Amino acid sequence: MTDSHAHLDACEDDASALVERAREAGVTRIVTIGTGIDSCRTALRIAEAHEGVHAALGIDPHRAATPEAHRIDELRELLAHPKAIAVGETGLDTVRRHATPAEQRRLLDAHLELAEELELPIVIHNREADAEAVSALAAFRGTVVLHCFSSAELVPVAVERGYYVSFAGNVTYANAAALRSAATTIARDRILVETDSPYLAPLPLRGRPNEPANIVHTLHVLAEARGESFDDLAAMTDSNATAAFALS
Repeated sequence: MTDSHAHLDACEDDASALVERAREAGVTRIVTIGTGIDSCRTALRIAEAHEGVHAALGIDPHRAATPEAHRIDELRELLAHPKAIAVGETGLDTVRRHATPAEQRRLLDAHLELAEELELPIVIHNREADAEAVSALAAFRGTVVLHCFSSAELVPVAVERGYYVSFAGNVTYANAAALRSAATTIARDRILVETDSPYLAPLPLRGRPNEPANIVHTLHVLAEARGESFDDLAAMTDSNATAAFALS
């Protein structure tokens, strides 16, 4: 199994234990995320130290109004690391509003240009900004991963454009029936699964710190919703992660 999105940088001191527990649960690969330059450096340190851990590096939209947003050249240098396999997370967020929509869009556009330049997939954070995200991504011809997917209304565009759609622990929640229904419409070769740990722990662990080992709970719920076996979906999402991130 592959955890396609985890924030191991948020718990660097415990990273070795988290990776070991993930392996015991059958999770052999983890994509850890950088959300700022220092976070990206931490993600790379963790990836260097652990087999099967890779890094996606970006400056998230919450930093779009800070000096961090002007460090794209540093980000480009970090993405040259052999363990760096994607640009992001980056995107648009109208909920937390740490930056204006225009500031977030400029930063997202810079990431899209970088992903095209380096021929890397891009990991997109989209929170209640569907129309804006659809517009921003329209001209991008590379691989798109919609992380922590939570917008059933975005499914038709995602399917039409061939985006990878990654589901996190929130798909297991009681109020997520529409999201589970949306998961049934994603093609088998485009579905991914993630923890977004240490956030969004799946049921029955909601409210506790999340970790990559917990991906099995999300996979069980997705498999049941899609009418597939756990083993089949686990293998399929693992194969899809290989394709999306060009993993070995």
